[in-house]
Amino acid sequence: MSLKFPIYMDYQATTPMDPRVHEEMNPYFDEKFGNAASRNHSFGWEAEKAVDDAREKLAAVIGADPREIIFTSGATESDNMALKGVAEMYKKKGNHIITSAIEHKAIIDSAKRLETWGFDVTYIEPPENGITTAEMVEDAMRDDTILVSIMAANNEVGVLNPIAEIGALCRGRGILFHTDATQGYGKIPIDVDEMNIDLLSASAHKVYGPKGVGLIYVRRRRPRVRLSAIIDGGGHERGMRSGTLNVSGIVGFGKAAELCMEEMEEENIRLTNLRDKFKATMFESLDEVYVNGHETNRLSGNLNLSFPYVEGESLIMGLSDVAVSSGSACTSASLEPSYVLKAMGRGDELAHSSIRYGFGRFSTEEEIDYVAEKTTGIVNRLREMSPLYEMVKEGVDLSKVEWQSH
Repeated sequence: MSLKFPIYMDYQATTPMDPRVHEEMNPYFDEKFGNAASRNHSFGWEAEKAVDDAREKLAAVIGADPREIIFTSGATESDNMALKGVAEMYKKKGNHIITSAIEHKAIIDSAKRLETWGFDVTYIEPPENGITTAEMVEDAMRDDTILVSIMAANNEVGVLNPIAEIGALCRGRGILFHTDATQGYGKIPIDVDEMNIDLLSASAHKVYGPKGVGLIYVRRRRPRVRLSAIIDGGGHERGMRSGTLNVSGIVGFGKAAELCMEEMEEENIRLTNLRDKFKATMFESLDEVYVNGHETNRLSGNLNLSFPYVEGESLIMGLSDVAVSSGSACTSASLEPSYVLKAMGRGDELAHSSIRYGFGRFSTEEEIDYVAEKTTGIVNRLREMSPLYEMVKEGVDLSKVEWQSH
């Protein structure tokens, strides 16, 4: 099989649409163009049925009731709805919210906004392995805590959090639990009842579906969760999110979810093998390579590596025919080191030299071999130009060097 360039290895940023999803969506762009809220004719009924069918498929992925699935424009909106909607609705009960310092910016920035509204937010800083434990959450809880929001899987380092344990803790304390499952939905087993999840965010474009459509799961019973709407105008989606539904996108999301359910186990085995082969090649070919995040408790398609004495941006420039990332796609315009790695305790040297390699449904062994060989060559070339690397190889302890500034 011949390689096709550029090679895509940034599957945590977004995924290419599966052709089977595209085929399912096609009729809803022109033939079946009705508004799902039009109840007076067959065009609307047809659109409504398509939305209902997709809702069932999406709910099945997480063991939810289809009526608990609310459609949004994506997980960023869903995260905003979860935090701001709960804060507004339950503010008489308390004003304390718990999250972690390595959540996606959609959570971090929503929490920062809530602080300007008078809410108190605790940002848990996980250890170097990146895992936020139930014990850490329990230590942060107070009598006025109304919401805990901890992601299922981290978008930068791929670590999986103990969602079931955190959910059980929150349920026992009568505190609502939200998880940003954007990276985990359709890729790891999630059951909202078994894991005591009250709210959950997900996005279609992370599971080989279209961009611009997402969902928020909102529990209907035991307990019934209520949200203040952040978008008004028509009372769509149980009054929680007004606006004409993106029928074609929702149909695509439903098909993408169906495929994920059918192929999850087989896909995870294949991606784990690709990831581990790539990692083994890196460690065999280079010294001074570090895995960011827990070695094994992580998404099968994620590997975040640091190459000390190499600037991550220089390495990315060298990999000009490969799509990789030096951090979250939502913050890649910044040259600041990853806030996720910094919060996990990584120093500037490792944070600045980190690369996120994403493996996905359309990744091939040939691509993995090519990217591994090219990465090795570029790292070696950049290190040859690094006086710091040369000093380390000569046995100099850089931490004891007294640097002079001019």
